Amino acid sequence: MSYKDVWVLSEQEDGKIKLVSYELLTRGRFLADKRNVKLVAIILGKSIDKEGLQELIYRGANKVIVIEDTSLEYFLPEPYANTVASLIQKYNPEIIIASATTTGRTVMPAVAIKCITGLTADCTDLDIEEETGNLIQTRPAIGGNILATIMTPKYRPQMATVRPHSNKPLVPDNSRTGDIIYEKVDKSILKSRIKKLDFKINQEEDANIQDADVVISGGKGLKKEENFQMIRNIAALLDGAVGASREAVDLKWATYPHQVGLSGKTVSPKFYMAVGISGSVQHLAGIKTAENIVAINSDPEAQIFQVADYGIVADLFEVLPVLTKKLEALKQ
Repeated sequence: MSYKDVWVLSEQEDGKIKLVSYELLTRGRFLADKRNVKLVAIILGKSIDKEGLQELIYRGANKVIVIEDTSLEYFLPEPYANTVASLIQKYNPEIIIASATTTGRTVMPAVAIKCITGLTADCTDLDIEEETGNLIQTRPAIGGNILATIMTPKYRPQMATVRPHSNKPLVPDNSRTGDIIYEKVDKSILKSRIKKLDFKINQEEDANIQDADVVISGGKGLKKEENFQMIRNIAALLDGAVGASREAVDLKWATYPHQVGLSGKTVSPKFYMAVGISGSVQHLAGIKTAENIVAINSDPEAQIFQVADYGIVADLFEVLPVLTKKLEALKQ
């Protein structure tokens, strides 16, 4: 059987294309160009915004396959997985990738089982092996202490989920053209044993650091739990989210949903401040797409300064009180 093209699983909410869909196209475009094949975006939902579908073309897709049905209005695992599997069986893509969101993490394992193939979850990097054309899938392992390289040489399609916000969307090119195809699927595969009753926000995720424009993170340099409150105060003054290094989470100064890095969340804010964080490889991998990075650390040789746009070599206990007072004055 012949397999061809790179697919990305796009996402929507209330008919609007989600940002992760455009981010995923950046990954997909890179892989498709290396394989010299087409990049296809597939998207499921109800009454999906047509301008958004066109933007998928502008941001890198050669083709968009749309499946619209009332059964797909809300994300439900069974109809979504059945629909994606049926499309794979019809078109035989070589590679299919999704974002490691709730949708991607739920649908892709089920699809992999249905298609009898492999899946690498939560990848931080994807590439193509020149000699074989196999997808090189890189992901953290052993608590983020090492990076594992995985391939699926014997089965197709090759499947992976990648961390959201781990790369920027491509700049739209309105001169790009492509096909938008509306597919029909058999109603029998849209049946679900699960019904959506309600949606409630997990209060533990009180500040979604992956969607925040401003993230203020604290690390082991804060010395004790009470001092971590300074990070929360500054984040509140800047209408931002609270982040933390793995060490700070291990010490229980912050909860896991706030952890930034390979073993936590990948963030891509407009402004990221790292306070008392040395900058391990794992942490730096989680902030590499931030637009502006400010670091405060007393060690001039700290790794964090290698990626920071602005670095302050100073005692954080002298800097933070002054910064807090200045921000409070500006707020007033």
